[in-house]
Parts: sequence; structure tokens; C-alpha cells
Amino acid sequence: MAKWIVYQKRADFKSIAARHRISQVTARILRNRDMETEEDYRIFLSGTLADLHDPSLLPDLDRAADLVLEKIRTGKRIRIIGDYDVDGICSTYILVKSIREMGGQADYELPDRILDGYGINARIVQDALADGIDTILTCDNGIAAGPVLGPAVEAGMTVIVTDHHEVPFKLNEKGEKEYVLPPGQAVVDPKIPPSLTGGRAYPFPEICGAVVAYKLCLKILEKGGFPKEPLAGDLLPFCALATVCDVMPLKDENRVLVREGLKRASVTSNTGLRALIRATDLADRKLTAYHAGFILGPCLNATGRLDSAKRGLALFFEEDYDRALVQAADLRSLNDSRKDMTKQGVERACELARTGPYLQDRVLVLYLPDCHESLAGIIAGRVRERFARPSIVLTKTGDGIAKGSGRSIEAYNMFEELSRCGDLFVKFGGHKMAAGLSMKEENVEIFRKRINDQCTLSEEDLTETIRIDMELPPGLIGLPLVRELESLEPWGQENPKPLFVTKNVVLSEVRIVGRNRNVVRMKGKDMNGAWLDLIRFDDGDAFLELVRQEAGTINANELLRGRGNVTIDMVYYPDINSYQGQETLQYVVKDIRFK
Repeated sequence: MAKWIVYQKRADFKSIAARHRISQVTARILRNRDMETEEDYRIFLSGTLADLHDPSLLPDLDRAADLVLEKIRTGKRIRIIGDYDVDGICSTYILVKSIREMGGQADYELPDRILDGYGINARIVQDALADGIDTILTCDNGIAAGPVLGPAVEAGMTVIVTDHHEVPFKLNEKGEKEYVLPPGQAVVDPKIPPSLTGGRAYPFPEICGAVVAYKLCLKILEKGGFPKEPLAGDLLPFCALATVCDVMPLKDENRVLVREGLKRASVTSNTGLRALIRATDLADRKLTAYHAGFILGPCLNATGRLDSAKRGLALFFEEDYDRALVQAADLRSLNDSRKDMTKQGVERACELARTGPYLQDRVLVLYLPDCHESLAGIIAGRVRERFARPSIVLTKTGDGIAKGSGRSIEAYNMFEELSRCGDLFVKFGGHKMAAGLSMKEENVEIFRKRINDQCTLSEEDLTETIRIDMELPPGLIGLPLVRELESLEPWGQENPKPLFVTKNVVLSEVRIVGRNRNVVRMKGKDMNGAWLDLIRFDDGDAFLELVRQEAGTINANELLRGRGNVTIDMVYYPDINSYQGQETLQYVVKDIRFK
């Protein structure tokens, strides 16, 4: 059973509401999102692009901008090395597009997920040398690629690293972290610790690789005397896509970038992005973070998982709309195939997690030899959701190496914990909430035991926690408040959709609907006698079984007949249901407890 925690943060909500012309409910929600100063509230509610942090605050960014500008002016060949996910595709597009617009010679290379693995590698460096490339410029990778980049520097190439991942480190004899930066003429990463930058720290280090690339381009435009617009505005949708899909916190400048980027995506001049929006049935709709993270992004990610990420990148460079529509439709079909394969992988992983020694593990390390290795991260994420614990899924590569991905929970810093097992890996990298790794197959079981032996997670850490904004009977919520809550979008990491709790709702009816019986519709009354239309997105038959267990078979049957009398407490959020031009309130049930 999930643990419900209602925020208890205090503030003068009446005063906050009056100053910012919002309701006290909204004022309380914003305080729950750690808003404290007037500036916090202002930026969250009405921040603009003018509130973005100065790119020069990023370590080495000015040096990187000077170098790229010099290469543009002298006609040197620059190769952008990205990665195979949405952030890698978008950051590569941003850099290549910008440098070409400024008259530079830029091409690109993206690694193959299966053949190359994550980020830049020796093959890519050797190919660049053979092609006469003057400068390697990485994006969304490179911070942990010291052994690979060393030979490039030694061969006389200019190497510029732009990344946003954690800086690798080793623990010395005192247990202190000794950070290791890759070689290169400039290394730009918001997570470079102040100990390596003379005490300077970027104000908001939780930006994605595409935003780092975007800020570099802004600085090059400025230093080179190029007009900022329309290029800077045209690139914002790609910052938004990457930020959402890389699950960055949607606060501070990320919130501004995503909000503005999604607005501009709806009217983008990029032919490929327009085609993808149409192919996914999103044309003429207000784009949200949900659309970016769960519809558009997965189509791009599918290229890197099942084919080549270059297909996704090529779409953004396509200028013929008819050809772009064909390419976009192919991406959507590829993602549909990925969904089917993922479902099968999740089922196998969950079956394994419920057997033998895994039942006692606080960190799930699941070896699925026959699973497509590109799906390991998605499957790990679904397993984490199902079992509320850090999960790592490994697959067989065919050369004696097991490769996979991990997804974590808030109480567990996966990158640091993996760093303590570094001697077992062929390669690894990532951050607090996610990581990629590879190791010899014979090390898989050794790793599973060691990562669990060193785990300090408590049972409380492993209990799913639902954080609730406030207790509020649904009948007190009207359409104006729901409209106001919509202004707090985009929802996402660290800015979740507001949740409320209410007690003693009396259910009278339950219906299971949907082609896959995965929608539960209910009717009931709150404690003030207001009638409620409730909806829960869940396995309908599993929900009915829960009702039978908690309320009894007789009561369950009465609910199905519309004559029930079952009392519940529930966590929910309000939503607007539009049907045939009519708007009515409905309440989406996030969690439920029978009384």
C-alpha cells in the first residue's frame, strides 16, 4: 500500500494569493514546489526567456564559443558527435544547424546503440581522423570519454566537450572523490564541481545536453556579431523536447524553455518536426509536456532503439514536406513495434523479479539474455514503477558482454552506487536517477550480490510515496480553479500535476470501459453531498478483484448494478471532460483506500 504524505509547508497563502492574483489553493501548491522568494513565484508564473541564466556562467563555455567561432571563420571542418536518444538527436541538430547558419562546415555522427554503445568511441575518433576533421565537438556525451578523446588530442585535433552528465570520479584512500575531466581544449558541463572551476558553479545544473548546446550557440552568435533571431527562437522546440524526454526538473530555466519551446513547436518552421506532429495526430492542438514525453519523443527514441538515430535526425534536416511525412509515419510505425516488444520484456522482467532471491533484493538486477538491449532502460523504468525499487535490466550482446540500463528512486543515487562497483564494469555512466552499464556475463551475479550488500535503503525508502498538495473535497473545485491550475503547466519532473486527498466518498456505481478494459468509471458523493464523476486508468478486472477483496463480493456486485454503498478515501486530481461541445468536471483517481 502506498504511503500518503500531505505537504505541511507553511506560508501566508492569503497574502501570496493577493500579490500574484491567484487562488489560495494555487498559492499552496506553489509553496509545495519550494517557491519561497517573490522572484521564485514570478519566474514560475510569468518567467520569460530574459530570465534564462547567462551562458557564460557554464564552465569553459566562453572558451568553447571562441574556438568554434575561430573554426567557422577559418573554414575548418567540425564534426558534431551526439548520442542516440532524444537529447542526443536534438543537441546534435542544434549545433549542426547553428554552425551551418553561421557559415561553418559542420557534419555529424551518432553512435549505433548496438554496435557502438553510448557516446563517442574509438571508431568514431578514427573515422574523424581519416576524414580530415579538424574539430570534434561532442554533445550530450563526452564527460566520461577521457580514454577515447586522449588519442584525438594527441593526434592534433581540437576537442570540445559539451555534456550534462555527472563528472566521473574515483575514491581515494580517504574515501574522498577525485574528479576526472576528459582531455580537450574546452570542457563544458553544468555539473563540473566548483573545486575544478575556481569556486564557480552554474546556478541551475539540471539542464539537458540540448540546452547546453543551445547556450553555446547563443554565445557564438553573440561573439560573432550574428543576428540572434530567428535562429534562437527556431531552436527552442528542440530544447523543450530534449528537456522533457531526458526527464529534467521542470523548474527554474527549464520551465521557461519548455513552456516557450512547446508554444513555438506548434508553429515551427522545421519541416520535419511539423511532419512528426501531424503524423502523431497532434496538429492544431496545444502541445503539452505529455505530448513531448509520451508521443513525439518515443517516436524519435525508437529510431535509436530499433534502427539508427540518424533517421530521427535526418527528419529534422528534411526540407521537403511530403518526404518528411513519409519519414515521420515510418518513425511512428517503428515506435508501435517498440511498444509491443517492450510489453513482452516487462512481463518477463516482472515474472523474474517475483522469483527466488530477487524477492529479498532491495536493488533489482535482472538478466534477460534474449531481450533487445535497446529496450533495457524502458523495461527497467517499468519494473521500478511496479516494485518501487531501483531496477537494472541487463541483456546479452553475443560477445560475452552483458549490457543494460538502470532506473532509480529518489532515495538512491544510482551513479554513486555503481561507482563503488566500477571494477566490475567494462563501461558505465549516468546520473542519480539513471545509468547505462556493461560487464562480462560472469560478473552479473557478482554485481547483483555486491550492489545489494552495499545498499542502505530502508523499508520506508522502498515504499511508494504519494505526495499530496492538500486535503480538498472535490465538490469545492470549480472550472475556474481547474483553468487556473492549468496555468501551472508544463507538468513533469519536480513539477507534478497537483494532487488532492478527500475522505469518505461514497461510491454508488462502477463501470469498466475501454477496448482493453483499462478504464474504470465510478459515480459517488463526497462528504458534502456533491455528486462526482470519477475515472481511474487501471486494469479494470484487477480493480474489480481489489473491490471484492476490500469490500466483499456482494458490495462489488451492487456497485456494478449502480446500487452500491461503499466508502473510500482517495487521492485525485481534477480534470475537464469535453464532449460534444460541453465541458464537465471529472476527477481522476490516483490512489484509493477502502474503508
